[in-house]
Amino acid sequence: MAGRVADENRRPAAGKPVPGVAREMGSRRALTDIKNLVGAAPYPCAVAKKPMLQKNARDEKNPALATSRPMTRKFAASLASKGEPERQAATTTDPALGVDRKKEHADGGIVVIDVEEHEPAPDVDIDMDETDHKEISVKEDESLMDIDSADSGNPLAATEYVEELYKFYRENESKSCVEPDYMSSQQDINAKMRAILIDWLIEVHYKFELMDETLFLTVNIIDRFLEKQVIPRKKLQLVGVTAMLLACKYEEVSVPVVDDLVLISDRAYTKGQILEMEKFILNTLQFNMSVPTSYVFMRRFLKAADSDKQLEQVSFFMLELCLVEYQMLKYQPSLLAAAAVYTAQCAINRCQHWTKVCESHSRYTGDQLLECSKMMVDFHQKAGTGKLTAVHRKYSTFRFGCVAKVEPALFLPESDAPSPPSGTI
Repeated sequence: MAGRVADENRRPAAGKPVPGVAREMGSRRALTDIKNLVGAAPYPCAVAKKPMLQKNARDEKNPALATSRPMTRKFAASLASKGEPERQAATTTDPALGVDRKKEHADGGIVVIDVEEHEPAPDVDIDMDETDHKEISVKEDESLMDIDSADSGNPLAATEYVEELYKFYRENESKSCVEPDYMSSQQDINAKMRAILIDWLIEVHYKFELMDETLFLTVNIIDRFLEKQVIPRKKLQLVGVTAMLLACKYEEVSVPVVDDLVLISDRAYTKGQILEMEKFILNTLQFNMSVPTSYVFMRRFLKAADSDKQLEQVSFFMLELCLVEYQMLKYQPSLLAAAAVYTAQCAINRCQHWTKVCESHSRYTGDQLLECSKMMVDFHQKAGTGKLTAVHRKYSTFRFGCVAKVEPALFLPESDAPSPPSGTI
């Protein structure tokens, strides 16, 4: 059956086959021939390249055309606009028709074109060319927006439904946010204590060499739990250690054992206390660990910015500086990630830089990011001073390219644009 189908799909060979080749190649020629099917019809030409036959006396007044397509004024104008070679032309007057007739010598043949008196050839085809150029530019813009084409063969990139993923993240990112003033409900702890805890957890995260997403989920769990539960000061560190354990179980392949967390907290808590707090946090959050943090948006926006290693590291440096700051809870995760990339680009390039691709994928304009970006610049400027310097010391190492030494983008102007929506529920 397969052989019969193959025979039906073959063209009959034209001409004498080449010995020893026809049997192996069937009806196909060598790959160097563009039209590699034997017997394929020649590509149609717009102008006949063979000279016309000799004219007889009867055809002198009405010479035959040498083209397979009528040479109209429109077609002649399009050939002229596309850079066709100039042809020798002569104008004669046809007394029978009362109009000028132009004779062109093309490849040895004569082409006769009717031309009305004193009327230039219209430029309709030229306008069509401009329309084609506009369509091409639109297609180029659309291809420019496709940042996932390079990962089409990577199953982990999920390019088939990545846009649906981030649409879901945007619709649900408010669920990962907390009230920016939730500390007002706490009686024994405040924003400064929260900053001390997160600064310490950033050091623990660095020493354990955990993944980036683990750190962001840890801070998110802490804030969502403290928003719903009043905690005494002596248990705040226990909340932080347990939140990191939960984030590790959710994100990491190799999870630190509980005994290591007991040691890292200087034996302030027992293993049983950590496990009890773990159940308490999970029940308070109703086991909801699947929330979009700034990390997932950061990865997408770095891809849209066509980032290199330096831009990636500076962007995460800016974002981790915001983890410590309680006042940054008023911004949504997507805006924090976009502002971090924008601020990093300004610091590296020493100028404001936010492309249309970044704006399209982040859905934030440069003006909308300025307010948050200016705050990041201020954190960057003061990162190496004071007591809470874990982020600055982390990004001053060679492992992170010493990007903490990049000059802050102090040249950014004040924002006049309306503030984007906050991250409150």
